[in-house]
Amino acid sequence: MAKLYMGFDAGTQSVKVGVYDENFELVASRSLPTELSYPHPGWVEMNVDTYLENCITAMAEVTSELRRIGRDPKDIAAIMGDGIICGIVGIDENARPVTPYINYLDSRTTEDVEALNAKKLSIWGRETGNAEASPMFPAMFARWFLRNSPEFSERGVKFVHNAPYVLMRLAGLKGKDAFIDWGAMSGWGLGYDVQAKKWSSEQLELLGIDEKYMPRILKPWDKVGGLCEEISVRTGLPAGIPILAGAGDTMQSMLGSGVFEAHQGVDVAGTCAMFCVSTRGIIPELSQPGTGLIFNSGTLPDTYFYWGFVRTGGLALRWFKDNVCRHEGDGAYYGELSAGAEKIPAGSRGVLFLPYLTGGYGEEKEASGCFLNMTMDDNQFVMWRAVLEAIGYDYMELADGYRRAGVALNRITVTEGGSRDPLWNQIKSNMLDAEVVRFKNPGGAVLTNCVFGAYATGGITDVKAALSKVISENGVYEPVPELVSRYRELFENRKALVRSDMKAAFSRLVRMREM
Repeated sequence: MAKLYMGFDAGTQSVKVGVYDENFELVASRSLPTELSYPHPGWVEMNVDTYLENCITAMAEVTSELRRIGRDPKDIAAIMGDGIICGIVGIDENARPVTPYINYLDSRTTEDVEALNAKKLSIWGRETGNAEASPMFPAMFARWFLRNSPEFSERGVKFVHNAPYVLMRLAGLKGKDAFIDWGAMSGWGLGYDVQAKKWSSEQLELLGIDEKYMPRILKPWDKVGGLCEEISVRTGLPAGIPILAGAGDTMQSMLGSGVFEAHQGVDVAGTCAMFCVSTRGIIPELSQPGTGLIFNSGTLPDTYFYWGFVRTGGLALRWFKDNVCRHEGDGAYYGELSAGAEKIPAGSRGVLFLPYLTGGYGEEKEASGCFLNMTMDDNQFVMWRAVLEAIGYDYMELADGYRRAGVALNRITVTEGGSRDPLWNQIKSNMLDAEVVRFKNPGGAVLTNCVFGAYATGGITDVKAALSKVISENGVYEPVPELVSRYRELFENRKALVRSDMKAAFSRLVRMREM
């Protein structure tokens, strides 16, 4: 019988489940939204069981669709998922959560990060490629839980990421069985040796994290168990389907965009807008304090990449559509906004948006989200273009750093949801002075997971070759020299405004929020 493969992507805004056939054509899919809560300023929490329940519900609906179209769920050869690389939850011995799930949007650890970085320890950059701690690192969340969560102190046995949590529950595993793949491991930011693919006892001791709380490290395609009876009943899938260790979302998105070699650029236009470059290992110039870059291990052996980010990049777009335009749940409205914004000149007539809705970082740590320089002539389309350009300005800073380190960025692949917006792609091409390429690959990380499912179960022998067959170019955006120059001038003005002119104002605004 022809084989089928199931994959899921546990992202910040949704859980996507898809089934692909042996030719990696999509057979059925379902997506369900997640929810974020904001219990205190700078805090962002989620219930990790929302990921589990969304996944189970979507799997059940996909299974029903398979039967409706005459496909047998018994032909599903493997299940693999990916999830957020910068986010963890504490679990007990039965693999049940005892803490909230905290991810990269949360900034509660900022003071702890600053205190740790003040020690100027070289081991971080030497072993992880990350010269400094960041408020988005799971290592810092673990420190916070150990100090502030009585529930974890009493019952916690492991820290896990969201995709491994779901995969553990699908397989009916216990807390002691917790695992993480070597790519998602590098999402911890600190606490491991990135090239040896193991936890670092010295780093964990410096962090005050007992190694007993760390999950075992596996290859992404390792089998961790089979679909358990409980989930089989709830989804309609046969018990025993192999469950794989899974991967990080960014790693899978890069592979799904055809990034197999070093020195290729990728814009992961998701909730956390991420600008990545692939490398052969640590580049000392990029692993220096102050760069703001993160270094990670890829899904495949001996693959690595740096990335910079706008934490609320994609989330800022959703915030504007839902909270400002009042079109919550209306995904089509993004298209209407961009159609109107396309008529607005580059630079949004001087209107600026600062996308720091969950706080700034680095030199802009006190910055907050705001629109600047508006007049009575401006409308939501001007504001929308300013939101799109805001992420581009932060990308320009990252691109400048990459280029100074000798990484050429003449061609950048764009992936995830934002890649479907032609206006945003053209804006990025002009702002970054580079060719922007979009591939016809609607499955993204989910498709890549299914390719690994085939690899793990003998359906294919070469992941790169299989992905190359299903990836095809369907959009190219070339920079316009006049607009490249305009954005560069605007960028220099924007940088001076935020880092110098408005520094005192941001400090005052922070104090006003606390009154």
